[in-house]
Amino acid sequence: MDAFRTPRDTSPAALTRRGFLQAGAGAGGALVLSFHLPMGQALAAPQDFRPNAYIRIGRDGRVRFVVPFTEMGQGTFTSIPMMLAEELDVDLAAVVVEQAPADEKTYGHPLFGLQVTGGSASVRAAWKAVRGAGAACRAMLVTAAAQGWKVDPADCITSQGQVTHAASGRRAAYGALAAKAALLPVPTEVAPKDPARYRLVGTPARRLDTPGKVDGSTKFGIDARPPGVRVAAVANCPVFGGTLKRVDDAKARAVRGVRQVVVADDIVAVVADHYGAARKGLAALEIEWDEGANAGFSSEQWRASVREALKHKGVVALQEGDFAAAKARAAKVHEAEYDAPPLAHAALEPLNCTLHVRPDGCDVWLGTQAPARVQAVVAQVTGLPPARVAVHNHLIGGGFGRRLDADYVEQAAKIARQVQGPLKLVWSREEDLQHDTYRPLYCDEFAAALDADGKLLAFSHRLSGSSIAARYAPAWMPPNGGPDPDAVDAAEGPYSVPVKYVEYVPIEPPRGLITGWWRGVGPTHNAFAVEGFMDELALLAKADPVAYRRAHLEGNPRARAVLDLAAEKAGWGKTLPARSGMGVSLLNAWNSVVALVLELSVDADGTVKVQRMTTAVDCGTVINPDTVVAQVQGGQVFGLTAALYGTLTLDKGRVQQSNFHDYQMLRMNEMPFMDVHLLKGSGEPGGMGEIGTSMVAPAFVNALFAATGKRFRSYPVPSEELKA
Repeated sequence: MDAFRTPRDTSPAALTRRGFLQAGAGAGGALVLSFHLPMGQALAAPQDFRPNAYIRIGRDGRVRFVVPFTEMGQGTFTSIPMMLAEELDVDLAAVVVEQAPADEKTYGHPLFGLQVTGGSASVRAAWKAVRGAGAACRAMLVTAAAQGWKVDPADCITSQGQVTHAASGRRAAYGALAAKAALLPVPTEVAPKDPARYRLVGTPARRLDTPGKVDGSTKFGIDARPPGVRVAAVANCPVFGGTLKRVDDAKARAVRGVRQVVVADDIVAVVADHYGAARKGLAALEIEWDEGANAGFSSEQWRASVREALKHKGVVALQEGDFAAAKARAAKVHEAEYDAPPLAHAALEPLNCTLHVRPDGCDVWLGTQAPARVQAVVAQVTGLPPARVAVHNHLIGGGFGRRLDADYVEQAAKIARQVQGPLKLVWSREEDLQHDTYRPLYCDEFAAALDADGKLLAFSHRLSGSSIAARYAPAWMPPNGGPDPDAVDAAEGPYSVPVKYVEYVPIEPPRGLITGWWRGVGPTHNAFAVEGFMDELALLAKADPVAYRRAHLEGNPRARAVLDLAAEKAGWGKTLPARSGMGVSLLNAWNSVVALVLELSVDADGTVKVQRMTTAVDCGTVINPDTVVAQVQGGQVFGLTAALYGTLTLDKGRVQQSNFHDYQMLRMNEMPFMDVHLLKGSGEPGGMGEIGTSMVAPAFVNALFAATGKRFRSYPVPSEELKA
């Protein structure tokens, strides 16, 4: 008999609770239960195991759990197993996590359709499915025990990986019950636990992936070393969209350890015994580039084109009421323009990919947020069927959205097919930074209609910038010609305003300059602009910024609660030294609500010191509070780095920054005190991977105004403008 069964129609619209649960007889006396997340594909016999996401309990009682999301520091490999351990009543240490293979049909993300990790959506996607599968599996184990004891299953309880008959005290471990449970039909209506009975979910849990990172046994993509591997360093045209004109490789071939110089389309790679030799060989190459049409492109031209786009009509994303009429009868009208700069990812682990291309197949080792995309790209380049491309996904040393793309994988495949044996391609820090998929440059136009007391009557936000979704996944775009849903996410703010208007004007940079996801894009940009503008409106109303926001949150109790808590814990309103100030920001995105109060001081020479960041979070049901706090803190480090130092400039078609010396990261001695407070939420969990980053820039510029009296509508702020 088949080990797994799947409904014929696995489209999102056709999926039901029954569609989440598929199970059958396990091999070797094991209970195997598969669940969909959703969008799954049918499976065959046990020997053909390719489950979309599954639970396997063996005779040893260990729970093996395939997770369809990538772990890149966000705690996915701990938080999601916590849900399963909770429902199964086993210790978290009893769960062995396995990374899902590349398989779009089986592991497609239920919110996105593609096999991707991003969008602060892993826990949100797994919440119902994992708990439902765990509850069904537990019910099958209880039934197996009750049938053996000839008792009512209702008289049995589970704990610590075993079933106990309360009246007689008889016990059976899950491992001993697995074979019998595997023969039972799958219950379709088993309710997950009442949250009041949770013993694990909601409590701090140590990360399952920490020990291997501490002792060095964990392998990241860049650590892959298949036998006989050689290493390649690569050069791309320094001008976006430029092409290769000529290369003289004589000097490079003379470098000790260099084995090959490979030209693939418009890239040049030096293949060597080790990376040092590859870099030396690359430096010895004489390359002439055709810089093409973008040779004169600059940051100023990019900004001018995006600002010019706002003179044209865009796509209406939100229209509630008549803004023109409200503006005409307003006591006051305030307008402002904001800019959000382009930003690089600058992940600690530079882009890398190791491949072994053979006539009969290909192995790929890397850390990626989109394994099926990698598989498809390699298959296309090599001409192999996708099933012949095995993607070995590793932990990631910094994803932030950059590893959703596979441009570097395509390069690696084009080079590797010309090399005998395995090949590792490593982008230098310079290549990584100067050929990134950058967060787009955005421009914003705001207008607000106010009554005589300064209260908001109407709010208009027009924005322009690149549409990442239109490039990356056109299927994500609204079928009726609506706006990029990410670009306008949170563009209206969390506030209760009678009249709201949001319009988006898409405008793309020149060919070759690619924009991409950057630890949240739409909310990251929109929170900065909206929250800066709200501070301006509070000033016009002669109101305290926190009180002004609170007055516009009648319909948003979650936002009001986090705002009040952050203000209280930060000591909002306390007397501060001269040239010191507090700034506040508030955001509702990814089904979470967060408020941040940032305190800073500005020295006479313009040096900024951020002293404290106080955050209040309501992210619904909290799985692991330690992970939530870590996500907030890590996101805020990322966001503060951008606010202080995120200078990315283009001149003559080139990114001018090249490494951490001129694309600076936050130093340890610059770290502020971080105070994170979690509200006890309920309902489905919200996303936390990106919201911490989104809060920082608006609170930062608002605090600068409080400290200096100067309003900044872009960042980073030059120190010259902050001098006393």
